[in-house]
Amino acid sequence: MTPNVLELHQIEKSFAGIPVLRKVDFALRRGEVHALMGGNGAGKSTLMKILTGVYHKDAGTILLDGAAVEIATPGDAERQGIAMIFQEFSLIPTLTVAQNIFLHHEPRAGGRLFINDAEAERRAQAILTDLGEDIDPRATVETLSVGACQMVEIAKALSKNARILVMDEPTSSLSEVEAATLFGIVRKLRANGISIVYISHRMAEIFAISDRITVLRDGAGVLTDDTANVTMERLIEAMLGAGAEAAMHWRPRTIPASTQPVLEVRDLSLDKRVEGVSFVLNPGEIVGIAGLTASGRTEIAEAIFGLRPLRSGEVLIAGQRVRTTQDAIAAGAALVPENRRTQGLVLGHSLQDNILLPNLARFTRGLFVRDGAGRAASEGHIRNLRIKTDGPDKVVQLLSGGNQQKIVVAKWLERNPRLLILDEPTIGVDIGAKSEIVEIVRAIADKGTAVLVISSEFEELLAMSDRVLILHDGKLINELKREEIASEEVLHHAIQG
Repeated sequence: MTPNVLELHQIEKSFAGIPVLRKVDFALRRGEVHALMGGNGAGKSTLMKILTGVYHKDAGTILLDGAAVEIATPGDAERQGIAMIFQEFSLIPTLTVAQNIFLHHEPRAGGRLFINDAEAERRAQAILTDLGEDIDPRATVETLSVGACQMVEIAKALSKNARILVMDEPTSSLSEVEAATLFGIVRKLRANGISIVYISHRMAEIFAISDRITVLRDGAGVLTDDTANVTMERLIEAMLGAGAEAAMHWRPRTIPASTQPVLEVRDLSLDKRVEGVSFVLNPGEIVGIAGLTASGRTEIAEAIFGLRPLRSGEVLIAGQRVRTTQDAIAAGAALVPENRRTQGLVLGHSLQDNILLPNLARFTRGLFVRDGAGRAASEGHIRNLRIKTDGPDKVVQLLSGGNQQKIVVAKWLERNPRLLILDEPTIGVDIGAKSEIVEIVRAIADKGTAVLVISSEFEELLAMSDRVLILHDGKLINELKREEIASEEVLHHAIQG
C-alpha cells in the first residue's frame, strides 16, 4: 500500500489563458503535517481549491490511497474525507457550537423530520473532549474567543470524518497562547493518523510544526524536502529566488531638509494608556514606532487620524490642528489599519470599488461615477504596486493577503497623502509580499510623503525606518536613528526599557 494518502500529479490550471499552476506535484503521507508555502500568486490557494473541488483542474491526476479520483465539487471532496479550514471562519455567530459543528448534517429524530439537538450536543461534546477542549457545545459562537472558534472549525471538519485537513493561515488571528494550544491539537491529530496540509507565512511555526515542506513559485514546485533538511535561508531562496539578505535589507536614505514638519505630536495623552508623547515627522521621512502590544502604539496612530479623543495635547498635520478624522483627511493624512479585512476593505466589492470608495468626489459627475476614469486609475495602481489580479473587477476577498494590503495602500495613494500611517502593514502576508510592501513604502517616502510605521516585526521596522521611536507603557522613552541600531537584539533591549 502506498504511504501517501494523497498524490497530486502534474496539476495544471490557467485563468483567461494565463497559467497559474504548471505541472505541480504534491504528496501527503498518512499522519503527517506537510507545509505548503510560496509567495503571492505562487499557486497555493489554487492548488488547494482544486483539491477541495472549488476549481476544476485543466490537466493532471488526483490519487487518494493510490486510486485516481475526480473531485468536481466541494461535496465530492467532503465525501472523500477532505476538509479545508479557511483563514476567515465559516461559523454562524448566532448558532450554538453544536449547531455549527453539525450544520447541514444534523442528527435527526422522529423519522428524520426533526433535528435532534440533544444528540448533536452529545456528539459535539465527544469530539471536543477528544481534542482536549473544554468548550460548552450549547454556547453560542459569538460568545467564544478567536482561539475557541478555531477549535470549533476543526471539530466541524472532524464531525464529517475528515482524514485530510487543509489549514489556511490557522494562527493569523491567534495569540501566542492560543497558537500553542492549536499546535498541540495539530500534533494530536497527526498522532491519530489525520494528514494535514498546513499553509502559513510564519516561518518559525512552519519549522516547529511541519514534517515536510513544499514550496511553489510562479505556479511551479521548486522545493519538497523533510523540514529537518531545510534551513531558513534555503526556504527563503526557494520562495523568492534570492537569499534572505535580498528580502529585507536596510538602505540609508537621503531625506530632504524641511522647515515645516508634516506631523507634530505635542504632549499627547490618551485615557490611561498614553502619557505625554511628543515627536515630529518630516517630509520624505519614515519613522517607526516600536513597543510591546499594550504600549499604546495603535492608540497613538488612531489619535493622529482623529479616531480617538485626546485627554490633553494636540496633533498638527501640515500645520493644521486635527480633532476629527475629517480634519486629518482634509490635512492630507491616510491610515492603513491593522485589520485590513474588517477596517480597510469592503471584501464583497471589487478592487476598483475599494480604491474609489474614499475618492468618490474625484470620480463622480453629478449622480454618476465616471467608470472609465475609475478603471484607468485602478489599472495604474495595479501596475505600480504590482497587484496580482485578473483586473479591476476582481472581488477583493478572492485575493491574497498581500494583494489585499496593497489595495488598502492604493486607495489612499489615490489622494496623494502628505502623511501615510501604517499599522502592522505586513501582518498576515508572506516574505515575498512583505519585501514588496517594504519597497513600496520606500518609494512613497522618496516622493516626499511622510510615513509613520507601527510594527511588531523588528526586521520590518529596521528595513524601513530612518528613525525608531521606542514606546514603553504608553510613554516615549527613547528615539534612535537607524544607524544606531546594530541588530534586532539592540531594538529588543530598547523596547524592554
